[in-house]
Amino acid sequence: MMHTTPKGRSIAITSGKGGVGKTSIAANLAWALTKAGNMVLVLDADLGLANIDIMMNLHPTATLHEAFIGELPLDEVIMHTPQGFDVLPAGSGLPEYSRLTSDVRLQLHDFINELCRRYDYVLLDTGAGISDIVMYTASLAQEVVIIATPEPTSFADAYATLKVMATQHQRGHFSLIMNQVSTQQEGRALAEQLQHIADRFLGERAGQPVTINYLGEIPHDAAVPKSVRERRLLLEGHPNVPAAKALIQIATAMDHAAQPVGRV
Repeated sequence: MMHTTPKGRSIAITSGKGGVGKTSIAANLAWALTKAGNMVLVLDADLGLANIDIMMNLHPTATLHEAFIGELPLDEVIMHTPQGFDVLPAGSGLPEYSRLTSDVRLQLHDFINELCRRYDYVLLDTGAGISDIVMYTASLAQEVVIIATPEPTSFADAYATLKVMATQHQRGHFSLIMNQVSTQQEGRALAEQLQHIADRFLGERAGQPVTINYLGEIPHDAAVPKSVRERRLLLEGHPNVPAAKALIQIATAMDHAAQPVGRV
Protein backbone atom coordinates (compact mmCIF):
# COMPACT_ATOMS: atom_id res chain seq x y z
CA MET A 1 0.00 0.00 0.00
CA MET A 2 1.24 3.47 -0.85
CA HIS A 3 2.10 5.95 1.86
CA THR A 4 1.28 9.62 2.18
CA THR A 5 4.42 11.68 1.86
CA PRO A 6 5.11 13.95 4.82
CA LYS A 7 6.26 16.81 2.59
CA GLY A 8 5.40 17.99 -0.89
CA ARG A 9 7.34 16.52 -3.79
CA SER A 10 7.50 18.40 -7.07
CA ILE A 11 7.99 16.10 -10.04
CA ALA A 12 8.43 17.30 -13.61
CA ILE A 13 6.92 14.98 -16.22
CA THR A 14 8.77 15.87 -19.40
CA SER A 15 9.84 14.54 -22.78
CA GLY A 16 12.19 15.48 -25.54
CA LYS A 17 9.56 14.72 -28.17
CA GLY A 18 5.85 15.47 -28.40
CA GLY A 19 3.26 12.75 -28.89
CA VAL A 20 4.73 10.26 -26.41
CA GLY A 21 1.77 10.34 -24.00
CA LYS A 22 3.25 12.71 -21.43
CA THR A 23 0.05 14.55 -20.45
CA SER A 24 -2.01 11.37 -20.31
CA ILE A 25 0.60 9.71 -18.10
CA ALA A 26 0.80 12.74 -15.79
CA ALA A 27 -2.99 12.85 -15.32
CA ASN A 28 -3.31 9.12 -14.73
CA LEU A 29 -0.43 9.10 -12.26
CA ALA A 30 -2.15 11.96 -10.43
CA TRP A 31 -5.32 9.87 -10.18
CA ALA A 32 -3.41 6.81 -8.91
CA LEU A 33 -1.51 8.83 -6.31
CA THR A 34 -4.77 10.45 -5.18
CA LYS A 35 -6.49 7.08 -4.80
CA ALA A 36 -3.58 6.07 -2.56
CA GLY A 37 -4.44 8.87 -0.13
CA ASN A 38 -2.22 11.71 -1.34
CA MET A 39 -3.12 15.31 -2.02
CA VAL A 40 -2.09 15.89 -5.63
CA LEU A 41 -2.04 18.82 -8.04
CA VAL A 42 -1.13 18.76 -11.72
CA LEU A 43 0.30 22.03 -12.97
CA ASP A 44 -0.08 22.37 -16.73
CA ALA A 45 3.38 23.80 -17.32
CA ASP A 46 3.06 23.90 -21.10
CA LEU A 47 2.34 27.56 -20.62
CA GLY A 48 1.40 28.56 -24.15
CA LEU A 49 -0.01 25.28 -25.50
CA ALA A 50 -1.93 23.86 -22.57
CA ASN A 51 -4.10 20.78 -23.12
CA ILE A 52 -4.71 18.88 -19.89
CA ASP A 53 -8.10 20.57 -19.53
CA ILE A 54 -9.09 19.32 -23.00
CA MET A 55 -7.90 15.80 -22.27
CA MET A 56 -9.87 15.67 -19.01
CA ASN A 57 -12.94 17.46 -20.38
CA LEU A 58 -12.50 20.33 -17.95
CA HIS A 59 -13.77 23.83 -18.60
CA PRO A 60 -11.56 26.35 -16.80
CA THR A 61 -12.85 29.88 -16.39
CA ALA A 62 -9.35 31.15 -15.58
CA THR A 63 -5.78 29.95 -16.10
CA LEU A 64 -2.28 30.38 -14.78
CA HIS A 65 -2.03 33.45 -16.99
CA GLU A 66 -4.52 35.33 -14.81
CA ALA A 67 -2.48 34.44 -11.73
CA PHE A 68 0.75 35.52 -13.44
CA ILE A 69 -0.59 38.97 -14.27
CA GLY A 70 -2.13 39.40 -10.81
CA GLU A 71 -5.70 39.40 -12.05
CA LEU A 72 -6.71 36.48 -9.81
CA PRO A 73 -5.18 34.79 -6.76
CA LEU A 74 -3.83 31.29 -7.20
CA ASP A 75 -6.72 29.78 -5.22
CA GLU A 76 -9.24 31.03 -7.78
CA VAL A 77 -7.38 29.43 -10.67
CA ILE A 78 -6.92 25.95 -9.18
CA MET A 79 -9.61 23.51 -10.36
CA HIS A 80 -10.92 20.61 -8.27
CA THR A 81 -11.52 17.62 -10.53
CA PRO A 82 -14.15 14.89 -10.05
CA GLN A 83 -11.25 12.42 -9.79
CA GLY A 84 -10.13 14.02 -6.53
CA PHE A 85 -6.94 15.78 -7.54
CA ASP A 86 -6.49 19.42 -8.46
CA VAL A 87 -5.39 20.98 -11.74
CA LEU A 88 -3.77 24.35 -12.32
CA PRO A 89 -4.58 24.99 -15.99
CA ALA A 90 -2.44 27.11 -18.28
CA GLY A 91 -3.47 29.14 -21.29
CA SER A 92 -3.39 28.14 -24.94
CA GLY A 93 -2.24 30.25 -27.85
CA LEU A 94 -0.31 32.70 -25.66
CA PRO A 95 2.89 33.60 -27.52
CA GLU A 96 4.27 35.58 -24.58
CA TYR A 97 5.05 32.24 -22.89
CA SER A 98 7.14 30.96 -25.77
CA ARG A 99 10.17 32.74 -24.31
CA LEU A 100 11.69 32.76 -20.86
CA THR A 101 11.46 36.17 -19.22
CA SER A 102 12.68 37.06 -15.73
CA ASP A 103 9.07 37.55 -14.61
CA VAL A 104 8.07 34.08 -15.78
CA ARG A 105 11.12 32.59 -14.02
CA LEU A 106 10.28 34.24 -10.72
CA GLN A 107 6.57 33.52 -10.81
CA LEU A 108 6.99 29.86 -11.71
CA HIS A 109 9.52 29.41 -8.92
CA ASP A 110 7.28 31.09 -6.35
CA PHE A 111 4.10 29.30 -7.44
CA ILE A 112 5.71 25.86 -7.32
CA ASN A 113 7.14 26.52 -3.86
CA GLU A 114 3.74 27.64 -2.63
CA LEU A 115 2.00 24.59 -4.10
CA CYS A 116 4.51 22.23 -2.48
CA ARG A 117 3.47 23.61 0.89
CA ARG A 118 -0.13 22.57 0.19
CA TYR A 119 0.13 19.23 -1.61
CA ASP A 120 1.89 15.90 -1.20
CA TYR A 121 2.63 15.86 -4.92
CA VAL A 122 2.89 18.63 -7.48
CA LEU A 123 3.23 17.13 -10.95
CA LEU A 124 4.52 19.55 -13.58
CA ASP A 125 3.26 18.54 -17.01
CA THR A 126 5.89 20.39 -19.02
CA GLY A 127 5.95 21.17 -22.70
CA ALA A 128 7.86 18.86 -25.02
CA GLY A 129 11.32 19.58 -26.34
CA ILE A 130 14.41 21.28 -24.96
CA SER A 131 13.50 24.95 -25.24
CA ASP A 132 14.68 27.26 -22.46
CA ILE A 133 11.25 27.51 -20.87
CA VAL A 134 10.67 23.73 -20.89
CA MET A 135 14.08 22.97 -19.41
CA TYR A 136 13.85 25.75 -16.84
CA THR A 137 10.40 24.59 -15.74
CA ALA A 138 11.67 21.03 -15.34
CA SER A 139 14.69 22.28 -13.42
CA LEU A 140 12.41 23.82 -10.78
CA ALA A 141 11.11 20.39 -9.77
CA GLN A 142 12.80 18.28 -7.13
CA GLU A 143 12.60 15.28 -9.46
CA VAL A 144 12.49 14.84 -13.23
CA VAL A 145 10.69 11.98 -14.96
CA ILE A 146 11.40 11.59 -18.68
CA ILE A 147 8.81 9.90 -20.90
CA ALA A 148 10.10 8.15 -24.01
CA THR A 149 8.97 5.54 -26.53
CA PRO A 150 11.01 2.95 -28.41
CA GLU A 151 10.96 5.10 -31.57
CA PRO A 152 14.54 6.15 -32.44
CA THR A 153 13.55 9.84 -32.58
CA SER A 154 12.00 9.70 -29.13
CA PHE A 155 15.00 7.86 -27.70
CA ALA A 156 17.39 10.42 -29.22
CA ASP A 157 15.30 13.28 -27.85
CA ALA A 158 15.24 11.68 -24.39
CA TYR A 159 19.04 11.71 -24.47
CA ALA A 160 18.98 15.36 -25.57
CA THR A 161 16.84 16.17 -22.52
CA LEU A 162 19.33 14.39 -20.26
CA LYS A 163 22.22 16.24 -21.88
CA VAL A 164 20.73 19.72 -21.53
CA MET A 165 19.57 19.22 -17.96
CA ALA A 166 22.83 17.61 -16.88
CA THR A 167 25.14 20.15 -18.48
CA GLN A 168 23.12 23.36 -18.18
CA HIS A 169 21.03 22.76 -15.05
CA GLN A 170 23.46 20.56 -13.07
CA ARG A 171 20.91 17.77 -12.75
CA GLY A 172 22.46 14.40 -11.98
CA HIS A 173 19.45 12.20 -11.21
CA PHE A 174 16.52 11.32 -13.47
CA SER A 175 13.69 8.83 -13.64
CA LEU A 176 12.50 7.22 -16.86
CA ILE A 177 9.21 5.74 -18.08
CA MET A 178 9.16 3.88 -21.39
CA ASN A 179 5.75 4.17 -23.05
CA GLN A 180 4.20 2.14 -25.89
CA VAL A 181 6.58 -0.80 -25.56
CA SER A 182 5.97 -4.26 -26.99
CA THR A 183 7.50 -6.16 -24.06
CA GLN A 184 8.85 -5.52 -20.60
CA GLN A 185 12.25 -6.62 -21.85
CA GLU A 186 12.20 -3.96 -24.59
CA GLY A 187 11.56 -1.19 -22.08
CA ARG A 188 14.28 -2.28 -19.69
CA ALA A 189 16.81 -2.82 -22.49
CA LEU A 190 16.23 0.73 -23.77
CA ALA A 191 16.58 2.13 -20.25
CA GLU A 192 19.88 0.30 -19.81
CA GLN A 193 21.06 1.59 -23.20
CA LEU A 194 20.24 5.17 -22.22
CA GLN A 195 22.16 4.76 -18.96
CA HIS A 196 25.14 3.35 -20.86
CA ILE A 197 25.16 6.33 -23.25
CA ALA A 198 24.90 8.75 -20.31
CA ASP A 199 27.82 7.00 -18.59
CA ARG A 200 29.93 7.21 -21.70
CA PHE A 201 29.23 10.74 -22.86
CA LEU A 202 27.65 12.84 -20.12
CA GLY A 203 29.37 12.23 -16.81
CA GLU A 204 32.58 14.09 -17.61
CA ARG A 205 30.77 16.95 -19.35
CA ALA A 206 28.29 17.34 -16.50
CA GLY A 207 30.97 17.17 -13.83
CA GLN A 208 29.06 14.44 -11.98
CA PRO A 209 27.59 10.99 -12.66
CA VAL A 210 24.22 10.98 -14.44
CA THR A 211 21.98 8.25 -13.04
CA ILE A 212 18.64 7.00 -14.34
CA ASN A 213 16.04 5.39 -12.10
CA TYR A 214 13.86 3.17 -14.30
CA LEU A 215 10.27 3.41 -13.05
CA GLY A 216 8.85 0.94 -15.56
CA GLU A 217 7.17 0.57 -18.91
CA ILE A 218 3.66 1.00 -20.29
CA PRO A 219 2.67 -1.45 -23.05
CA HIS A 220 0.94 -0.69 -26.31
CA ASP A 221 -2.76 -0.77 -25.49
CA ALA A 222 -5.72 0.10 -27.73
CA ALA A 223 -7.58 1.41 -24.67
CA VAL A 224 -5.14 4.34 -24.36
CA PRO A 225 -6.10 6.24 -27.55
CA LYS A 226 -9.70 5.25 -26.90
CA SER A 227 -9.63 6.91 -23.47
CA VAL A 228 -8.06 10.03 -25.01
CA ARG A 229 -10.88 10.22 -27.56
CA GLU A 230 -13.38 9.74 -24.74
CA ARG A 231 -11.67 12.56 -22.81
CA ARG A 232 -11.58 10.28 -19.81
CA LEU A 233 -8.67 9.01 -17.73
CA LEU A 234 -7.55 5.49 -18.60
CA LEU A 235 -7.56 4.44 -14.94
CA GLU A 236 -11.11 5.64 -14.58
CA GLY A 237 -12.64 4.28 -17.77
CA HIS A 238 -10.52 1.18 -18.39
CA PRO A 239 -8.93 0.26 -15.05
CA ASN A 240 -8.23 -3.40 -15.86
CA VAL A 241 -6.34 -3.09 -19.14
CA PRO A 242 -2.57 -3.77 -19.20
CA ALA A 243 -1.59 -0.10 -19.59
CA ALA A 244 -3.70 0.88 -16.58
CA LYS A 245 -2.12 -1.83 -14.43
CA ALA A 246 1.33 -0.64 -15.52
CA LEU A 247 0.49 2.94 -14.53
CA ILE A 248 -0.59 1.77 -11.07
CA GLN A 249 2.73 -0.06 -10.65
CA ILE A 250 4.65 3.04 -11.72
CA ALA A 251 2.67 5.26 -9.33
CA THR A 252 3.46 2.81 -6.53
CA ALA A 253 7.17 2.93 -7.42
CA MET A 254 7.09 6.74 -7.41
CA ASP A 255 5.25 6.89 -4.11
CA HIS A 256 7.68 4.58 -2.38
CA ALA A 257 10.82 6.15 -3.83
CA ALA A 258 12.88 8.96 -2.47
CA GLN A 259 14.48 11.28 -4.98
CA PRO A 260 15.93 8.98 -7.66
CA VAL A 261 19.55 8.16 -6.97
CA GLY A 262 20.00 4.64 -8.31
CA ARG A 263 20.98 3.15 -11.60
CA VAL A 264 18.69 1.17 -13.87
